[in-house]
Amino acid sequence: MILSKLSQAIKMQLKLAACILLILNLVILSGCESPEKNSEKIKITLWHGINPPPNRDVFQTLTDKFNKTHPNIHIEPVYIGQPDQQLPKILTAIVGNAPPDLLWNSATISGKLAELNAIQPLENWLNKSPRKAEIDPALFESMELGGHTWSVPLGTNNTAIFYRPSLFKAAGIKKVPQNWAQLKQVARSLTRDTNGDGRTDQHGIVLPLGKGEWTVFTWLPFMFSAGGELKAATPQTPVPQIDNPGSRAALELWRDLLKEGSAILSAPERGYELDNFIAGKVAMQITGPWTLAQLQQSPIDYAVMPIPALKRPAAVVGGENLFLMKTSPERERAALKFLEYVLGEEFQTAWALGTGYLPVNLKSRQSKAYQSFVEKNPVLRVFLEQMNSARARPIISGYSRLSENLGRAIEATLLGRNPQDALKESQERLTLTLDIATAKGK
Repeated sequence: MILSKLSQAIKMQLKLAACILLILNLVILSGCESPEKNSEKIKITLWHGINPPPNRDVFQTLTDKFNKTHPNIHIEPVYIGQPDQQLPKILTAIVGNAPPDLLWNSATISGKLAELNAIQPLENWLNKSPRKAEIDPALFESMELGGHTWSVPLGTNNTAIFYRPSLFKAAGIKKVPQNWAQLKQVARSLTRDTNGDGRTDQHGIVLPLGKGEWTVFTWLPFMFSAGGELKAATPQTPVPQIDNPGSRAALELWRDLLKEGSAILSAPERGYELDNFIAGKVAMQITGPWTLAQLQQSPIDYAVMPIPALKRPAAVVGGENLFLMKTSPERERAALKFLEYVLGEEFQTAWALGTGYLPVNLKSRQSKAYQSFVEKNPVLRVFLEQMNSARARPIISGYSRLSENLGRAIEATLLGRNPQDALKESQERLTLTLDIATAKGK
């Protein structure tokens, strides 16, 4: 009896020891597992304003693919409106300590977000990533400020001049203009009374009326081509110099096109609409590769020429970037994995094929799939070539004020103001507003 009880006690102790050993092994094994495999799924919120809706669908499909291959990370894209509608929401979220994990927006917002200490610098991560060597060098100007890298590009583009070859042929034009003098001459030749009623019903080019960012974006290549720069005069006067010889030359060109009657103005703040171009009322329009889908669905002929040059070839980098918001180390690590994916060849090729954006990844541009796409859409070669001379808009903290005052000068000139007076007034207003903002920040 005693031996039986002793045997049972020993068995119980052995079972207990085995359980303890098993638990210890599980603890050891779990400690050897990567934190990502052992943790719960991390949900990463990405605020964006991707448009048109078909582009949103492309992005969602690519995001779903990432989520399937990263079972412990879930990226949730949330559409919050266009870039100019986003800033109040973003600022409210930052002040309320409830920002998204990732933010899609124009690179021009970088300075403001960095000033607010709302985003993480990315240079330490990017310097260790093989993706850095694959990014188009022209894009780093839009990523960097003050010795830090503040964002990475999702997709890129630039503007060129779309034109109607059939209208060029009808006007006897055999070559596209390569400089400003030729542009003015061609625009004059394309301005015609096509039905003989004594009234002009076809103009050479449409220019964007308004003071918004679209007007500034399409005008800046001309300013850069004329040798203009938006830089501070001296370290002691850190205000961008919008009143410069290049700006005056670019405004005079647009004014001359209007004065000569060879240009018409778009509806206010709607210079991106293609209705008059498609209808044949204008023969040339400044826009970008994102319009290809719309043009391909129309019955018209079209081709693309580079922005005609004055002193040098020039284009302005478009597209949007992704920012890593300050949240927590765990969430930031997960978000960085998505950024690595976005910069990769697979994502960039699919994004370019689905949206018309240019790939930011150089390997993607050379891929068989993308080269085949370019063969079918040869106008893309103009935009790809222009990336070699493309410039970024300044990503300073006060960019919104800079853009607003540039836009005011452009709009005033298009409505009849002397370019020199318009620029002088805008420069004075910009200097005053930035000085006031600096004083408040002290």
